[in-house]
Amino acid sequence: MIGLAHVYTLAGIFLAAVALLSFGDRSNPRRFSSGLFWGLLATGFLAGDSLPAEALGAMVILLALVAGCGGLRAGQHVPVAQPLLRERAKRLGHLLLVPVLLVSLLTLAVALGVSRLQISGTPLVSPVQTTVVALGIACTISLLVALRITRASPREALEGGRHLLEAIGWAALLPLLLAVLGSVFARAGIGELLSSALTASLPLENHAVALTAYAFGMTLLTMVMGNAFAAFPVIAIGLGLPVLVTQHHADAAPLAALGMLAGYCGTLLTPMAANFNVVPVALLGLRDQHAVLKAQAFTALPLFVCNLVLLFLLT
Repeated sequence: MIGLAHVYTLAGIFLAAVALLSFGDRSNPRRFSSGLFWGLLATGFLAGDSLPAEALGAMVILLALVAGCGGLRAGQHVPVAQPLLRERAKRLGHLLLVPVLLVSLLTLAVALGVSRLQISGTPLVSPVQTTVVALGIACTISLLVALRITRASPREALEGGRHLLEAIGWAALLPLLLAVLGSVFARAGIGELLSSALTASLPLENHAVALTAYAFGMTLLTMVMGNAFAAFPVIAIGLGLPVLVTQHHADAAPLAALGMLAGYCGTLLTPMAANFNVVPVALLGLRDQHAVLKAQAFTALPLFVCNLVLLFLLT
């Protein structure tokens, strides 16, 4: 059975390769600290289940220290000559889009179809975190297709992945850390405190007020925390489950889905979501540090209104 552990193993192998390449990159003045950073992250993916929680916590602190003290730097990557790039683009044409489109199509196919297949009564794909497992399978197949189409070597693919990962830098960890932060907040009882504060200040016995507070709460808390995955458990425990589901008998499935979408609207509007809104500015060399946020606002605000309307219609 293909499960989440296999996806983590693949990610860990890639990160371990990046760490080794970083250690050996003499053009990088921070090659040892950079290699340590990616090596620690690889260890978490490869051996996280067998390590004690204290060791993993120490690794997270060490990762933060390395990145915070400027120990993470990108090495020198030799760019492909422009004439060669133009020749490849002319030769391949629209075939270059095939691996990109395959990621989405195969993820849907595996999550909705292949995941139901069984071999001797055992599911082919684990029913736990099926979408993540499907994405891992889709990315692996798409990589093989890309290598076949472009006739590139696995080393070129690895170097390209390393170049992109180093360009993103520490921000690549933000989705993981912020998702964990949401769980920490939930375990710390922030959701209950939020519920008490809202109950005292708003007439949550009114269904419309409760739904509106839920949507705005998801968006605003996401803007503060930088990630909808971190905001969701807090809002769900503080407002979604005790008020909307228990008191108003809202349908939990659309409530959760549309709540996450409302959170994503906040992601489009906050610099705290650095991996989405700050890293692209650096990668594209934009002069305006808020150019991405300004462009996304015209999508985020109408989308929030649509989510709010759907919350009233479907829950």
